[in-house]
Amino acid sequence: MVSSPHEAMHRIFQHDTRLFSRLSGLLGFSLPPPVDVTVLPTDLTESAPVERRVDTLLRLDSAHDGSLLLAIEAQGKKDPAKPASWAYYTAYLWTKYRLPTALLVVCQDRATAEWAGRPVSSGPPHLPTLTVQPVVVGPHNMPVITDPAEAGADLALTALSAITHAGDPDIGAILKALSAALKDVPEDVADPIIEFTAQGLGNRPVRELWRNLVAVDLSFYTSYLSEEIRDEGRAQGRDEGRAQGRDEGRAQGSADAILTVLEQRGLTVTDAVRERVEHCDDPDTLHRWLVRAITATTTEEIFTDEDA
Repeated sequence: MVSSPHEAMHRIFQHDTRLFSRLSGLLGFSLPPPVDVTVLPTDLTESAPVERRVDTLLRLDSAHDGSLLLAIEAQGKKDPAKPASWAYYTAYLWTKYRLPTALLVVCQDRATAEWAGRPVSSGPPHLPTLTVQPVVVGPHNMPVITDPAEAGADLALTALSAITHAGDPDIGAILKALSAALKDVPEDVADPIIEFTAQGLGNRPVRELWRNLVAVDLSFYTSYLSEEIRDEGRAQGRDEGRAQGRDEGRAQGSADAILTVLEQRGLTVTDAVRERVEHCDDPDTLHRWLVRAITATTTEEIFTDEDA
């Protein structure tokens, strides 16, 4: 039952709608006199169900520091409506579980990460009331992991490094380190890392590089991506002869990956370079050129020592 003091403490502001404006000076801030004040319905119940879902929600329990909730949101671009949704999520979770609630936003470009990390308040500047300021992970603060030993020490972190740096020039080196590290782990451990990385790269050209690294370095795995690549090779093989088709399909895929990496890194691909790459049918040579393409400063450098 609602008590009389409860009713009085808020209903007086309905009675004198400009009371809060006059009170503001006593509270230590200045609120401009309102032009108009409207008493709105107090029922916040939604008549129709509204589906609200956070991307991932974790409860973290600690022996010494108790428990907390971590809501994780993936954000691909700036969205002015998002801070209000994030405020709703955190306030709702805090209310429902009565646990400290943190928000993590994961981004793939620096502009979105910078935007997401700015504090946003629900109130006017002099009355912030509820402020949302997520912890942000993105290319601005994620490590660039290019050492296979370091990648092997934390495969998930390396996959996240690849995902958050998917549009950066360093992405090729990260993917090469990750594929090298995955050679030494069981298939059931490698499979989800392979798939998460492929998904995180989206439709960027560098996804072809990852596909080829998986096909060459991790050909003994049976992950979804590995099977997809091998299925493509088999399909092309049926058109051109099974054995020869598989080899040619893989060679063509490797050649395309080499040229894509060079072009993605802003290097000029001459007709002579393109012809040499496309006409090579030796898998070992193509793989060697693909590795060099990740760090070469000119397109011709991928052929270093080839003519010696």
